Amino acid sequence: MKILAAECSATPVSCAISVDGKIIEHSFANLKITHSQTLLPKIAQMLKKVGLKPADIDCFAVSAGPGSFTGVRIGISAIKGLATPTNAKCVGVSTLLAMAYNYIDTDCIVCAVMDARCNQVYNALFQINGGVVTRLTPDRALMCDELILEIKEKYSDKKVIIVGDGTYLFHNAADNNIILSEEERRYQNAVGVILAAGDCEAAVTPDKLLPTYLRLPQAERELKLKQERGN
Repeated sequence: MKILAAECSATPVSCAISVDGKIIEHSFANLKITHSQTLLPKIAQMLKKVGLKPADIDCFAVSAGPGSFTGVRIGISAIKGLATPTNAKCVGVSTLLAMAYNYIDTDCIVCAVMDARCNQVYNALFQINGGVVTRLTPDRALMCDELILEIKEKYSDKKVIIVGDGTYLFHNAADNNIILSEEERRYQNAVGVILAAGDCEAAVTPDKLLPTYLRLPQAERELKLKQERGN
């Protein structure tokens, strides 16, 4: 099976291709350039390099959220556009779950965090043991202090690695068991998306591929607040 994955839920952008479970090509950049300008050219370049066309892909995978509203939409739209001509299978995976695979070779608790602004993070906790990822919490949005308290209360005897673009928010929390991820394994990437997609059992048709948001976009939140104040 050939799987092509895209990831642009935050500042970095990446894509990857696997054939029968083996990653054969991967491209990653963190240049702070609009994903609408970089994602599809990267995918086209990658496909050309390995001698494949979109029609050769059996399943397309993408980070469906949480993450940047714009970034998630760009990723979803790009994958829909590539998959629709052949009605290929599509899989939307949790961005946070994909991030856990950055440490698939390490027995630990992965605390995946994405900066959600206002001292909040999108977060989920996962246990990795013997190369198997087990989800410990649902994807959620919560305050940084709440997350640290939860970790200290429930996992003080475990090795906890904080992964994601929100890692810097926890600099003061690092101690003997709470470890900040290494820079090269910190950010979400398309390889993790492929690993999270597995054998594409959760695949849907392109028209049913949808983003997953943990909260309303900022513009909608502000509008809702204004409406509530006006009542």
